[in-house]
Amino acid sequence: MPLYFIAIIAPDEVNQQVLEWKRYMLYRFNCKKALRLPAHITLIPPFNMPSILEVPLGRSLEDFTRHQTAFSIYLKNFSAFAPRVIYVHVEPGVSLLQLKADLEDLLLENDLDLPKKEERPFQPHITIASRDLKKGDFAAAQAYFSGRSCEAQFETGAVSLLRNAGERWEVVGEYPFGDLA
Repeated sequence: MPLYFIAIIAPDEVNQQVLEWKRYMLYRFNCKKALRLPAHITLIPPFNMPSILEVPLGRSLEDFTRHQTAFSIYLKNFSAFAPRVIYVHVEPGVSLLQLKADLEDLLLENDLDLPKKEERPFQPHITIASRDLKKGDFAAAQAYFSGRSCEAQFETGAVSLLRNAGERWEVVGEYPFGDLA
């Protein structure tokens, strides 16, 4: 069964900056995994689903986003999930938290047998280095990014469904919010 997840994809200018940081991690620490994806904020973490359910899920997401309103996302500096993940911190605003909660409810309510609510608290972020950062390199990578600042804002007006395509993740559906459709 293919692997999917649901996310907010960052706009191109944010993606380009994040790509520069990901490339630094590639050249300095040989971290490749984060390069497989565009800059994004995961709302629903990866889940397996039969590909035949991709269209019905897309319809559910389209109906859901039709009732959503665009809002601002704020990025502020860097943080980490020790000892393997470095990321850009995303301020967890009320609109973002509500969007995630509503998406989880949508997936629980439909008949697609998709993932249940996550047990871990939601920590919105944009990954720069993922699980392929070696534990021995973590302190140096964290020190590099803790010495830098990042502040950005962008308007989000869609959620995307991504599918694992082996070496890359591909966006298989983008669902604009009702006020932008």
